[in-house]
Amino acid sequence: MTVETWFIFASFWALFVITPGPNAVNCLSVAMAYGFRTSLICVLAILTQATLFLILSAFGITALISASPAAFGVFKWMGAALLIYLGARGWVTATSTISQDVPTTSSVYVKSFLLATANPKSIAGYLAAFSQFVAPKIPIWDQMWIIMPTALCMTTLSYTSFCALGAGLGRAALSAILNGWLRRILALCFIIYGFLLGLSPFPRGV
Repeated sequence: MTVETWFIFASFWALFVITPGPNAVNCLSVAMAYGFRTSLICVLAILTQATLFLILSAFGITALISASPAAFGVFKWMGAALLIYLGARGWVTATSTISQDVPTTSSVYVKSFLLATANPKSIAGYLAAFSQFVAPKIPIWDQMWIIMPTALCMTTLSYTSFCALGAGLGRAALSAILNGWLRRILALCFIIYGFLLGLSPFPRGV
């Protein structure tokens, strides 16, 4: 990978992870409710998913998933249902008092990992990264030592920033009404993402 190609890849990945999506909303929500330290568990789960998808993309498995309309459709609707469920639950509980008991590390991790993995739009992003920036004549694992650190470092910086923003909002002297409306806005984002995901067409190519 040349310096020019790396710069283009880094720019693409920055846009990919900075653009707000379900992962960002989850980081904001957890940080607002339970603080910055707890929200870092979300980042760890996202990094686990990113590492898994990068490896699967290198093996070409995500391409196989994307090539099957039936498999992609099932995966897509499962992800949409999860987002809509989380959004509906968040809307209902938005005005209730947040429990002072911090959720277990495993529960936050599993929820965040499922949320990151159940979004088939990620498949399109990883396919785009590999179809556009991986040189076919060079062994894939000779390129992964550049691709993976770049992608994972930028992913860490992006979602840690979302966590910091959420923690800042949580610490701010917000009225109960404003706090409830912020939580409802985040819940509504989950619902919108779910419907958009469910209505999204099958990717015909990257």
